[in-house]
Amino acid sequence: MRDVSDVASSNQEQAVAAWIGHLNQLRLDTLFSRLAAQDEHLGDALSSIDSAIRKIDLEVVSRNRGGVKGMHGFIAEVAEVGIGNARRLVVGDGAAFEWVNDNGPVDLLREGIEIQQKFVAAGGRLGLGAITDHLTRYPDFVENGGRYQIPRDHYEVIRDLHAMSAEDAGTLLSRTGEGPSFKDWSRVQAFFDTGDVGLGSLEPSRLDYDQVQRSAFGETLDAEKEALQSTDENIRDDLRNDSRPGLQEGLQVTLLSAAFEGGAALVMAIVQKVRGGMKLRDFTRDDWTDIAGTAGHGFVKGGVRGVTIYSLTNFTATSAAVASSVVTSAFSIAQQASKLRRGEMTEMEFIENAELVCLDAAVSALSSLVGQAFIPVPVLGAVIGNTVGTVMYQATRASLSRRERDLIEGYLRIQRELGDELSAEYDQLIETLNVSLSDYLEVLERAFSPDVVVAALGSVELAMKMGVDEAEVLDTEEKAMTFFLG
Repeated sequence: MRDVSDVASSNQEQAVAAWIGHLNQLRLDTLFSRLAAQDEHLGDALSSIDSAIRKIDLEVVSRNRGGVKGMHGFIAEVAEVGIGNARRLVVGDGAAFEWVNDNGPVDLLREGIEIQQKFVAAGGRLGLGAITDHLTRYPDFVENGGRYQIPRDHYEVIRDLHAMSAEDAGTLLSRTGEGPSFKDWSRVQAFFDTGDVGLGSLEPSRLDYDQVQRSAFGETLDAEKEALQSTDENIRDDLRNDSRPGLQEGLQVTLLSAAFEGGAALVMAIVQKVRGGMKLRDFTRDDWTDIAGTAGHGFVKGGVRGVTIYSLTNFTATSAAVASSVVTSAFSIAQQASKLRRGEMTEMEFIENAELVCLDAAVSALSSLVGQAFIPVPVLGAVIGNTVGTVMYQATRASLSRRERDLIEGYLRIQRELGDELSAEYDQLIETLNVSLSDYLEVLERAFSPDVVVAALGSVELAMKMGVDEAEVLDTEEKAMTFFLG
């Protein structure tokens, strides 16, 4: 029964670990999938800008379409389509703009909405005169849902002047020619007073008037490509942040792990009493208290296991199976330490038991990893691998004969004796070294004595100690005179 219980406990521990590892992998797979999709989104967005540049070069500039005064209008149409689609594509939305390009009443289509662009600065009317002319030719354009699009900077001026009262216009507007004037305000008011076009039928382009001129559109579209890449980086940062392990997921993992392990402990406690010969109806209050305590202990262990595995697998380079084994080993060693403190085992027994529980946990982790590799079904592969590996390991460990255990113990005894011998030799060598070093220091002190005679004799002694050939040692006055005066 003990072996079956151990296997069952090991299975539920590795099942929790495999489940947490599966959650982590799902989060990473989702991130990689979204990043791959974002690669396509950015590529489509940049292609939209490149397509706009080619169209402007081939269909507008090279053909001198619109001439010197009107070319910028066609450039604005193509640029609006390219930029509008690019900004949608980079965030994963579909293209919405289409260039009509037929010199008719409609320049652009945006999801079925007809748009007429008016990039006009002549006459100082901010394009309102051109809108009036267009509406004269196509009086049903606004009524049928059409929109007029003007340069972004023109629209901002018109919007501000439209909202301004006559009193404010008389006191705030420029009378020096710099910025909007009272005359501009009067023109805007007169345009909207007709009631033919409301401010809601006007919309700003994504571009200012100056940005679509022949000499400026290349720089404008290049800047837009840089802006798209910046948007792309922000999107990728958001995706990475969303994929990171979070407090909420960690709390869910902890609670579910606690519930799973607590439930397993509850069932095993009941089964153990039933197998002991008791029936459920015979359980006393003490029995149920016992079972509740076991379940509570399992709940706490499960919570600790869940938060630890979640932290190790997400914030360190640790697999779920190994993380679970680390927790299991920690719990088991803590139990052994408690027995040691109570005097129920010796220090040697504590060490041996700690080694065994770590080995058991390592076998469990390895078996789960192998099982998950061969059976790539989340949780199931880990449980099957753990069951097979643990049973095989326990059978192998139990099959060791007394002779084999005696051999192992004999080997350990020999190693301890060898260690004692080496320690004694080491102590003896240290003592010899200390004596030799003491003699050397005494000779060295005499060799550098301030007394010339003592220093001379000490130098001779030091040379002899260092192994200098006696014939080369200056131990007589004659040898010294010959050496220095040659």
